Amino acid sequence: MMSNPDSRVDTGEVRTVITTAGELHDPLPECTAPVTFVDLRTALRNPADDPTMIDMTGLDAKVRDHVLNTPGAQQIIEDVVGRLLAAYAWTGATGRRQDVLIICMGGRHRSVAIAEAIAARLRSLGHGVEVEHRDIDKPVKPKKQALPSVVA
Repeated sequence: MMSNPDSRVDTGEVRTVITTAGELHDPLPECTAPVTFVDLRTALRNPADDPTMIDMTGLDAKVRDHVLNTPGAQQIIEDVVGRLLAAYAWTGATGRRQDVLIICMGGRHRSVAIAEAIAARLRSLGHGVEVEHRDIDKPVKPKKQALPSVVA
């Protein structure tokens, strides 16, 4: 068994594929396996609201710490890991793949940090995980503006 410097374990058998995406970019990806959907658009503080972090990603320590120290972040991670462990137990020896789709507004900050934390936790438990950050290199887009109310 190979040990990574950050103490994660990679068994080589991918049982989970985690995809991150931003709502402000292309349509959300379609998943082919059973899906756990995590919507972070309003659940956690958005690092993109801080000008010092807007050009960073969830792979940067400052952004990761900001996201993971937001109230509720650790509970989200534990909930998703718990669901995946239950799915592994349910599917048993079939090794059926589990997809996780994590979205936020831009797909660069919150979804990336949470996905990496989930992947690290699963790897530490000996499960193979693949992570794809679909929108991490795309530019930060302005939030959609709400249409003004029309009173007739």
